[in-house]
Amino acid sequence: MGIASMVALSMPAMLPLMTLFVMKRADNIMPVQRDSWDRDYDYIVVGAGSAGSVLASRLSEDPTVRVLLLEAGGSENLISDIPIAYQSLQQTPMDWSYRTEPQEAACFGHKEKRSLWPRGRVLGGSSVLNANIYTRGNKRDYDQWAKSGAHGWSWPEVMPYFIKSEDQTDPHLMKNGYHGTGGYLSVSLPPYLTPLAHAFTSAGQLLGYPTIDYNGPVQSGFAVPQGTLRSGARCSTAKAYLIPAKSRPNLHVIAFAFVTRIVVDDHRRATAVQFDRFSLSYIVYANREILVAAGAVNSPQLLMLSGIGPADHLKSMGIPVVANLPVGYNLQDHIYAGGIHFKINQPIPFSHERTFNGANMAKYFTAGTGPLTSLGGVEGLGFVSTKYANLTDDWPDFEIHLSSATVTTDGGRGLTHYAGLTDEVYAQVYKPYSTSHSFSLDPVLLRPKSRGYIRLRSPNPYDHPVIDPKYFTDPDDIHSMVEGMKISIAVGIGPPFRKFGSQLFRTMFPGCESYPYLSDEYLACVARSYTATIYHPSGTCKMGAKWDPTAVVDPRLRVLGVRGLRVVDASIMPTIVSGNTNAPVIMIAERAADFIRAEKSSDYLKLAAIL
Repeated sequence: MGIASMVALSMPAMLPLMTLFVMKRADNIMPVQRDSWDRDYDYIVVGAGSAGSVLASRLSEDPTVRVLLLEAGGSENLISDIPIAYQSLQQTPMDWSYRTEPQEAACFGHKEKRSLWPRGRVLGGSSVLNANIYTRGNKRDYDQWAKSGAHGWSWPEVMPYFIKSEDQTDPHLMKNGYHGTGGYLSVSLPPYLTPLAHAFTSAGQLLGYPTIDYNGPVQSGFAVPQGTLRSGARCSTAKAYLIPAKSRPNLHVIAFAFVTRIVVDDHRRATAVQFDRFSLSYIVYANREILVAAGAVNSPQLLMLSGIGPADHLKSMGIPVVANLPVGYNLQDHIYAGGIHFKINQPIPFSHERTFNGANMAKYFTAGTGPLTSLGGVEGLGFVSTKYANLTDDWPDFEIHLSSATVTTDGGRGLTHYAGLTDEVYAQVYKPYSTSHSFSLDPVLLRPKSRGYIRLRSPNPYDHPVIDPKYFTDPDDIHSMVEGMKISIAVGIGPPFRKFGSQLFRTMFPGCESYPYLSDEYLACVARSYTATIYHPSGTCKMGAKWDPTAVVDPRLRVLGVRGLRVVDASIMPTIVSGNTNAPVIMIAERAADFIRAEKSSDYLKLAAIL
């Protein structure tokens, strides 16, 4: 049973509280979209996700320009507002419901060897479907971008944009010099934690890792995660950036607008977008620029449908080539090895019965507190270094997630569906623990070396693209993952968790029985069997110097060889950041908005000089 179903079962008794909740939060759920639009705009933004909502809001702060924001999905709702309910939004109309190609070196325990790839199809995009975790990555990530040719993207240059966007509400964090207040994006510590969260940070201390603000001066350490929360509810980019802009007459937001093509004229200038809405097709023109912010899957797909991409691939699809660029390559993602689960002897972790009862629903709907405010059950983050990282440097290569739930939670009726595991894996590994209280420690590989790609499946924009992340095809990734799994096991069996009777699941994964339990070979087999994405696809429209043959956009995010067109989302990352990607994408959009405004001012100054 999914969280949405659980909430629905509890609704009748909670209607009075929900009515109060809706009244209290009316400003946050009032629609911002409209059903009419003009023939042309100065700027057209494609995609209202983590980047597009930011871009549209910031650009429309200038009353002299007109901005159109197009989104294929609809609006958020009361369920999407509940932080712990995020997985129940997957495989609904809010989700593009992508699946990867069968993996050659991973996902052996998943149905058809495919990974499920949720992507937001809603105002707010994947900031509506994610676990609300706010991390910026490591300063060395951005310095590396700048050194590789993405000039202007070093840590000192991007840090002010994290500060600009943030409205940190925790009194301790807001005063330490590394956080912003008064920005559009609300950030706070979760108001509810189980005792497992405190055990996690204590376990980290026993391994030599301090309890830290991982968005502060040092990333190596353990912490309770910071989240994009506002009064205990989800703070998506739509809520943060579009609601404050809803009264601006120069911003038009059109929902259920599926963009199928960018129109490029004979002078290689992007002039218009074509989109479908309720079975009718329309064209709208851009006087200045088209800004593609559709995400690391949809942005490369749209560019290729419009003739911008690898020439051989486009020709094979019968698409005229406008610009021969390596669109769709350089695909990277954060993955973790499932299977690091622990049974405990106390009813502490999240479950339907303990979470969705009348008392907790009342706490959430009236005060914004209680278990429903949990960041998708993720109660701890530990940034750690394996033997493959430089131990003298603060650049951890793994992020351990404490998840106060497992596939066995509620007898497997909740999370099994979203993991995409085979029936055989569930029966052999998880069913024996289906009545146990349990938690997971998920080691996330922060800087994978494996690279995949996205290609068109056909010239039909409604056909999902070919997505092949090629997980674990670089052998260094599996070696690193084994070490990350070992650290996770050490955390889970340490004294802070042993007081809850913590015991590692002893069941063996199918196909791994020939290896000694917990040997390197066994752990590698588990990682290749249960290979889970944490939903961070990146890199498919790589940013780089103009001389870089692997680059799609320049450091100002302009598509190389095409005027009036930029890409602004996670696809421009040269290398994936060492942390969750939502906050970095917001930063990218804030920075892009400043680029665009500065160039507009420069154009006016040049015109004035001529006149």
